[in-house]
Amino acid sequence: MRETIFLLALASAISGIALRVVEPMLPRLADDFATSISGAAAVITAFALAYMVGQLIYGPLGDRFGKLRVVTLSLFGAAAASAGCALAQDLGSLTALRFLTALFASSPVSLGMAYIGDHVPIAERQPVIARFVAGTIIGQTLGPLAGGLFTDLLGWRGTFLFVGAAFAVVSSVLLLRTGSQWAGSGRAVSGGNPYTVHLRLLAVPRVRYVAAASFGNTFFFFGAYSFLGAFLRLKFDLNLTLIGALLAGVGVGSLLYTLVVTRLLHAIGQRGLVACGGAICCGCYALTVLTPVWVIAVPAVIGMGFSFYMLQNTLQAKASEMAPQARAAGVSTYVSAWSLGQAAGVATMGIAVESAGYAPSIIAFGLGYLALGLWLRGNLHRLS
Repeated sequence: MRETIFLLALASAISGIALRVVEPMLPRLADDFATSISGAAAVITAFALAYMVGQLIYGPLGDRFGKLRVVTLSLFGAAAASAGCALAQDLGSLTALRFLTALFASSPVSLGMAYIGDHVPIAERQPVIARFVAGTIIGQTLGPLAGGLFTDLLGWRGTFLFVGAAFAVVSSVLLLRTGSQWAGSGRAVSGGNPYTVHLRLLAVPRVRYVAAASFGNTFFFFGAYSFLGAFLRLKFDLNLTLIGALLAGVGVGSLLYTLVVTRLLHAIGQRGLVACGGAICCGCYALTVLTPVWVIAVPAVIGMGFSFYMLQNTLQAKASEMAPQARAAGVSTYVSAWSLGQAAGVATMGIAVESAGYAPSIIAFGLGYLALGLWLRGNLHRLS
C-alpha cells in the first residue's frame, strides 16, 4: 500500500507541475500572442475548468473500474495533450490543448485521496493525506520554477514538451507497478451516470458545505496567486526564472506545513487551523504587495503556502469522509469545486486587475481569504 500511495503522490506531483507551470510564462505568452496578461490567463482558466469537468467523470469511473486503472490510463492522455501544447499556433489552440491536458491530468489527486480513504482508518487519515498531498505540493513547487527556468532557456514550447515527457514516464511506471492490482479493483455503483451520482451527493448538506468552502478557498487564494508573478515583474522588473523561484515558495511553505501538521492539530485543532490560516495568508498577500523590496516577498510567499494548506488540508480530511459509500465520487465533487473556484477566481481577478490595478485587487482577495477562514472557524461542524 505504501508504494502505491507513493506512486499516486508522484502522479499528483506531475499534475501539480502541469497546473502551476504557466503562471511565470504569462508575460511571454502575452508578448508572443500580442495580448494582455489577463488575456493570456485564459490558459489558466481553461485548465482549471477542465480539471473540474474531469473530477465529475473520474470519481464514478474510479469507483466502478478501479482507481489505479483510471489514473494510469488517463495520464497517458495527459502526456499526449501536453506535448500537443508545444505545437499551438495561437492563444485559442493553446487554451484548447491546455483544457484537454487538464481533462486527462485531473485524476490522481481525487482518486489518490479516495484510495487512502479506502485503506487508512479515519483516525489516522489527515496526516496520511497531508503526506500524500506533499506530492501535489512538490509539483506545485516545481511548476513555477520549471515554468520560469525552462521558458527562459527553452521557450514555452519546450516547457510543455518537458511536462508531456514527465506524464509519459509516470504513467508508464504506474502501469508496471500497479497493473497487477487492477483485476477486481472496481465495483458496481448504483446510478452509473456521473452527473446523477454527483447530484445525489450534493443533496447531502455536509457535501454542499464542503464543496462551497472548497470553491471559496481556491477562488480567493489562486485568484490572487495567479497574477502575483505578473505583479512582481511589473513592480520589480524581475526575470522569469526568479519569478518562478519566488512563486515556488508557496510549495515550500506547504511542505513545511506537512512536517508540523500533527503537532498543529494537537495544539490548536481544526478550528484554529482555518482561522489562523486565513489571517496569516491575508497578511502575507498584503506584505508582498506593499513591500518596497522584492526580497521581502520570499518569506511572505512561503507563508502563503503554509497558511493555504492550513485550510486546504482540513477541507481534504472532511472531503475524504463526506461520502464513504461512494468515496471517489465524493472526493471528486470536492476537487471539482476546488477547480471551479480557481477558474472563477482567475477570471474575476483578471477583470479586477483591468479595472482597479494589481495591488488593490490582490489585497481585496486576501481579505476575502481572511473572511473565509473566520467563517469556517464558526461553521466547521457543518462540514462533518
